[in-house]
Amino acid sequence: MSDLETVSKYLAESVVASTSKIAEKNLKQLENEDGFGLTLLHIVASSNLPIATRLAGAVFFKNFIKRKWIDENGVHLLSPSNVELIKNEIVPLMIALPGNLQVQIGESISVIADSDFPERWPTLLDDLVSKLSTDDMVTNKGVLTVAHSIFKRWRPLFRTNELFLEIKLVLDKFTEPFLNLMKSVDEQITHKKDDKASLELLFDVLLLLVKLYYDFNCQDIPEFFEDHIREGMGMWHRYLSYENPLLEDNFDTETASTLIKVKTSIQELVQLYTTRYEEFFEPMINEFIQITWSLLVSTPNQPKYDILVSKSLSFLTAVARIPKYFEVFNTDSAMHSITEQIILPNYTLREEDVELFEDDPMEYIRRDMEGSDSDTRRRATADFLGELKEKNENLVTSIILEHVKKFHDQYSTNPQEFWKYKDLYINLFTSLAVKGNITNSGVSSTNPLVNVIDFFTIQILPDLMAGSLPHPILRVDAIKFVYNFRNQLNKQQLIEILPILANFLLNGEYLVFTYAAITIERILAIRETPSSPVFIFNKNDLSGSADVLINNLLTLIKKQGSTPEQLAHNEYLIRAVYKVIQTAEETISPMYPELINQFISIVDIVAKNPSNPRFSHYLFESIAVILNYNPNSTLPQIIDHIMPSFMHILSEDIQEFIPYIFQIIAYAVESMPQISESITALSQPILAPAVWELKGNVPAVTRLLKAFIKKNYKIFPDLIPVLGIFQRLIASKAYEIYGFDLLECIFLSIDLEVLKPFMKQIAILLLQRLQSSKTERYVKKLTVFIGLILYKFGPDFLILFIDEVQDGLFGQIWGNFIITTLPNIGNLLDRKISLLGMNSIIGTQSNFQSKYSSLITPTLASVVKTITSDSAANAGNNFVDLDNIEEVSTFGSHFSKLGSISEKTFDPAPEIDNNDGVKVFVLQTLKKFNDSSNNLVINSISTELSEETQNKFNQLWSQSQ
Repeated sequence: MSDLETVSKYLAESVVASTSKIAEKNLKQLENEDGFGLTLLHIVASSNLPIATRLAGAVFFKNFIKRKWIDENGVHLLSPSNVELIKNEIVPLMIALPGNLQVQIGESISVIADSDFPERWPTLLDDLVSKLSTDDMVTNKGVLTVAHSIFKRWRPLFRTNELFLEIKLVLDKFTEPFLNLMKSVDEQITHKKDDKASLELLFDVLLLLVKLYYDFNCQDIPEFFEDHIREGMGMWHRYLSYENPLLEDNFDTETASTLIKVKTSIQELVQLYTTRYEEFFEPMINEFIQITWSLLVSTPNQPKYDILVSKSLSFLTAVARIPKYFEVFNTDSAMHSITEQIILPNYTLREEDVELFEDDPMEYIRRDMEGSDSDTRRRATADFLGELKEKNENLVTSIILEHVKKFHDQYSTNPQEFWKYKDLYINLFTSLAVKGNITNSGVSSTNPLVNVIDFFTIQILPDLMAGSLPHPILRVDAIKFVYNFRNQLNKQQLIEILPILANFLLNGEYLVFTYAAITIERILAIRETPSSPVFIFNKNDLSGSADVLINNLLTLIKKQGSTPEQLAHNEYLIRAVYKVIQTAEETISPMYPELINQFISIVDIVAKNPSNPRFSHYLFESIAVILNYNPNSTLPQIIDHIMPSFMHILSEDIQEFIPYIFQIIAYAVESMPQISESITALSQPILAPAVWELKGNVPAVTRLLKAFIKKNYKIFPDLIPVLGIFQRLIASKAYEIYGFDLLECIFLSIDLEVLKPFMKQIAILLLQRLQSSKTERYVKKLTVFIGLILYKFGPDFLILFIDEVQDGLFGQIWGNFIITTLPNIGNLLDRKISLLGMNSIIGTQSNFQSKYSSLITPTLASVVKTITSDSAANAGNNFVDLDNIEEVSTFGSHFSKLGSISEKTFDPAPEIDNNDGVKVFVLQTLKKFNDSSNNLVINSISTELSEETQNKFNQLWSQSQ
């Protein structure tokens, strides 16, 4: 049993910056001790310990449960006794905890329930229901908090029979006491309307009841709620208009009260019912439209109401999408009222917004440009306006343009005093001009009733070129207009704008230079077409300006401060640096040595506390892009220069950076003619099990291990540890693809005589996994691997490889898995490799024809099905937008791929096109086989093909003659 005093000491140290790293290491060393999880729970429960220690314990417990509760196959990693003890203690504990600790333990319960409820935690539901009462609201609050932490996980899940059985089980036991509690809380709120303390507790419970109402209805409307729809939704309708001064703090303009949160959650629920269950909810929708309209008109503009206003507008947006309800808005008078009462007030810049611009610029940017403003008034209003415009473009455009002109005229009378009017009409015009949504690639199409280029020339360009403006927000508005509509401007216009934006990097206003950096980076990322890998800007376009841009950006980064947190605060600047280097390519090669020095110095500082994953990513991407453009002859010098810093990061086990380090070193090994001693020294340490335990390490360290093997497998005099890594990876559903990658490398790089003693065991491992816990992905990767082996070493080698495990086994594997899987492989390269292998078995005289002759016809049929299949249609465009890699990567301790030095995909036959070329190649072999076997192809497979496949094949066959 872990010692409570020792663990609490480490937890206390983990919240202090100077001791946090060592404390976390010590805690992780204790993780495998029996009872460690229970010790953490006891610390969280102990009211004698400081709240910071208890909170650290709750967070560590949550992460401990995520890591250690089950493995990828759903098997408990803790001892059975510990599993049961944690389940028995965690619910009563959470019910009694204060709110900030409940959140963390609630997430832990959700993780446990995800794997164990209901089959392996059958007592949970009865325990919760038994604790509900109509009078003990303190206990009710705790029980409902636990319930919501479990049931909210239903919301994003795909529909399955198992999910619906679980929901039904819960509803059968929970709905009656749930509805009774709703009624009781409603009655008590009425009776205790003058008792502030009781009201606050009752509304805490009411908030949880609304959230659970959503949970219970998130997948489908249960019969119980359908039967009680007027009762349940009628109650929520009343609370949208509920007011009680005892529940509001008039002096706090920032923090939403529980009453505001209740109304916000009700609006989310109403939107769910409107979009998903309209047929049942239809009689009440108009009532909710009217009350929402009234709510929006009467709600103050203080920040604490922002999310309520946002969710209310989202409900109206959802309503406007339904044609019959849109008619409520679709009159001249209604549209004018909406514009004046709802759209303009919620679009207008407030003093609080100006304060955010000045006091917390990074939060302003994230809300404004990253979509994190989905709960802000302006974004929700823009969405509502966009939906209205979608339904009646002429009317909405006409009304909004009237207001744009009016605000322009008011601004013109006194720009210094009325500068907010210009901000308003620029943003109104932007919403009006956008067709669809503003994506990460900018606006792809515009409203044909407005002229974006004219507006840019008359209203925006003068503000870009002006020496001063009434307020920096107007400068940001002008830059952001370029950002949004960059795809509507031609290259010449953008070339003229770039120097103006570059000049803003010298502007002392934080948001001006940051928006300028963002827009420069996005302009350089514009492609010839959305799916094209070719950028419209190239190295020649930045001739003479790239070095100035990079130096100005790096100067801005260093100006942020000298601590790790300050230096890494603004990820937009380093992203712009990366993009400029990528565009300039080798034209800035004289800068490379100094740039590497600067980047490594930044790495050394940020490594002390990696606080911003996006900054870290583009910092390493900037190093990687320089390595990519650097000639291989000078690469060794750069690698020697950066290795001491990298070795320090590895020795300090800075987990956030290790996957990046491994990728860069792997690229160096792949690219350099000789491996330096400092890199070779890593070949044995990377085989240590601890290196492979972190999920984020696996893709990168697999690449490095493969690079070592390809360069010189003899640096591993003992292959058993290397094959042990393969065994570890292939046994895992999460890592199986890396296991196959490593195995392919082993077979293609290591002398087969050296591998001979291990062949049978390798085959056994592959087939055991096929028998015990195969996945669709595993069988497809096995099919591709077998195709590669066939293509490289021939049919007899493969048959011996499998039949050595058990004579005749090859036929079972081939007939039951390989030829049935082949037609379903969608990736073009994988399909080509598999078909090339099949081609070998058809076109080569081997034991296959004699020993497994009964499989010839099914094999031919499988090949024909594959070359006539459309399964690869969606894989035809393999373009990946590496410039937006952060949109598809999980930053932090998980793996993030460095696009600049991504591993080249192995293609055993690059001379053969992945699609049409391989069809021709295979058809030629089929023709030879057919000619030498008395039309066996044509005659034998026709009965195994559908009429459609037969027709497609006949067409291909005739074309090949």
